[in-house]
Amino acid sequence: MGSFLCFSVIVLFLVFQPCFSKKVYIVHMKNHQIPSSFATHHDWYNAQLQSLSSSSTSDESSLLYSYDTAYSGFAASLDPHEAELLRQSDDVVGVYEDTVYTLHTTRTPEFLGLNNELGLWAGHSPQELNNAAQDVVIGVLDTGVWPESKSFNDFGMPNVPSRWKGECESGPDFDPKVHCNKKLIGARFFSKGYQMSASGSFTNQPRQPESPRDQDGHGTHTSSTAAGAPVANASLLGYASGVARGMAPRARVATYKVCWPTGCFGSDILAGMERAILDGVDVLSLSLGGGSGPYYHDTIAIGAFSAMEKGIVVSCSAGNSGPAKASLANTAPWIMTVGAGTIDRDFPAFATLGNGKKITGVSLYSGKGMGKKVVPLVYSTDSSASLCLPGSLDPKIVRGKIVLCDRGTNARVEKGLVVKEAGGVGMILANTAESGEELVADSHLLPAVAVGRKLGDFIRQYVKSEKNPAAVLSFGGTVVNVKPSPVVAAFSSRGPNTVTPQILKPDVIGPGVNILAAWSEAIGPTGLEKDTRRTKFNIMSGTSMSCPHISGLAALLKAAHPEWSPSAIKSALMTTAYVHDTTNSPLRDAEGGQLSTPFAHGSGHVDPHKALSPGLIYDITPEDYIKFLCSLDYELNHIQAIVKRPNVTCAKKFADPGQINYPSFSVLFGKSRVVRYTRAVTNVAAAGSVYEVVVDAPPSVLVTVKPSKLVFKRVGERLRYTVTFVSNKGVNMMRKSAFGSISWNNAQNQVRSPVSYSWSQLLD
Repeated sequence: MGSFLCFSVIVLFLVFQPCFSKKVYIVHMKNHQIPSSFATHHDWYNAQLQSLSSSSTSDESSLLYSYDTAYSGFAASLDPHEAELLRQSDDVVGVYEDTVYTLHTTRTPEFLGLNNELGLWAGHSPQELNNAAQDVVIGVLDTGVWPESKSFNDFGMPNVPSRWKGECESGPDFDPKVHCNKKLIGARFFSKGYQMSASGSFTNQPRQPESPRDQDGHGTHTSSTAAGAPVANASLLGYASGVARGMAPRARVATYKVCWPTGCFGSDILAGMERAILDGVDVLSLSLGGGSGPYYHDTIAIGAFSAMEKGIVVSCSAGNSGPAKASLANTAPWIMTVGAGTIDRDFPAFATLGNGKKITGVSLYSGKGMGKKVVPLVYSTDSSASLCLPGSLDPKIVRGKIVLCDRGTNARVEKGLVVKEAGGVGMILANTAESGEELVADSHLLPAVAVGRKLGDFIRQYVKSEKNPAAVLSFGGTVVNVKPSPVVAAFSSRGPNTVTPQILKPDVIGPGVNILAAWSEAIGPTGLEKDTRRTKFNIMSGTSMSCPHISGLAALLKAAHPEWSPSAIKSALMTTAYVHDTTNSPLRDAEGGQLSTPFAHGSGHVDPHKALSPGLIYDITPEDYIKFLCSLDYELNHIQAIVKRPNVTCAKKFADPGQINYPSFSVLFGKSRVVRYTRAVTNVAAAGSVYEVVVDAPPSVLVTVKPSKLVFKRVGERLRYTVTFVSNKGVNMMRKSAFGSISWNNAQNQVRSPVSYSWSQLLD
């Protein structure tokens, strides 16, 4: 009997209904056990539902989705008794209540060195690579697309690749003949899970039109970040003015709308992944996720495994739950897990206090200024009012004044609206310890300046100690070449990886703070209902923004190296990433300004120039991933459900999950002081290449690498090396971590792997 286990993910929204009302469940089937009397899995699933004796209404209308490619099973509308009957079936692995995942909410091409004026990479002109990228399709699972955006202009694009099987679906506000073209070659929507939650029955009218059109803005932003066509004079209300373009501006875009006003339902996500795989995408970009749990309970991980087997690179956001430790989402080793960093562009704004002290922060406010006259400044010690939560401010106290608001709990832009509706004329948004010195600019509805924790504490003290505190706000537009950059965003989710601690996550960081990209004209730049402004571009922050940067770069690598596997592309981006900022200092963390670690930045910040010619790659086959899964001691039917192969026996498995040929190392010292791993690297540079190892290790660990030199006689040759990590005797590192690296270097390449060290007990 398939056992029931709950999804261990962050659930933002579940519909609580009467005990026996219907809910959406995802049913994981043993697809290889389909009786010969059924022509298709769909027919078999339907028969399973019709056989449920407790329901007189179990018919095809209960079956929402059938999954064959991304998943083995179906999604259905069931009452709890019907779900329990299915769990007792020998044909069923498990039955899981549908879960809601969340969205992880210009200048970045220049920051990454992709501007045409400088050339792209040695030996590859921008035109050559762009021409090759025209055959690459990036599939984006998100909130849909605003097709009228110039970022999806198909000027100069050749015909759609003949292998493409996708299409644009129609809706009341979406005409495929008008809205799709040679750039936007696919636009689908998946809403049955959402509709059930919104209406109680998927046959009822949903709360949002059934259409691929983006009513939220997030999907248009992410898809144009990955592959938007160049658009001149792009800006957000005058901020960040310039040419906006995606990472792979000539790649094709296919959007799959799986996210709706109440979130992204697992049943809809799986249906979108299934269709994207069948359509023929080359890269899948998912700026969404939940928490972390066993891979056989993670719908994104299971769908991504199928995509990986088909040669599709899957890029996912790490989450915005930083700076909390162990807060990562999307940690499967076959997924590229992407954190966020800053770029070298800022939007300075200033708060000049009544004592003459000028405080520097950031803002994207674009309305009428405040002038030069100071006005009273107020700050409440009440917990709700200090956060400027809805309904917390007394208009008698704040009318005509600037309000100091603590960051946290509710949206930053909502705080400004709360102040405005209470009669306030401005806002200073001050970070607390959680956000540290990280500054995120927003397009507020009233004059507003965001400041870091230290300056925020200074202003708080000023308000408390000054008899008549006052301030005036002013705005400095856009500045570039900001140093240091990048800095790891405080909101970017952190390791260690709680699902598989032997795999270091995140994998890399990319630009994710104050990113300009296309926007939906159905909604204002703040996303607030009362924001009546409309703009063709918006500036947003989040790992949602960094993920499509890496998706676009993966498309460029796919174009340059069509023979590379998803793990090879991932390896190239990881081993060439950099860990020093523009001042040549180690990467810093916006949380407190201290040095960052691989638990925050992974292998480092992506460097597309070097990734094209990484020298060596760490390749991983689907069979290697199966050995990895077998080492996790999952039940065999759970592993078979992930890999969708009934003949998997786990006769071959790794003794330790960390033995997989991953481009980074996570060393766990448990009962033994010694951990030993063997890795294999493939030469993708010239024949005769020679590499020597360079080890950086903390004082508490002795690291030896054998051999210390690798000599490759030919291109494509694969050589092994073994690393032995020995923890020093008597080291008390309980509940602590340390970091280092192992690099294979020659005059042309530095192939670097970060190493994290953790101790679970005191070693004698």
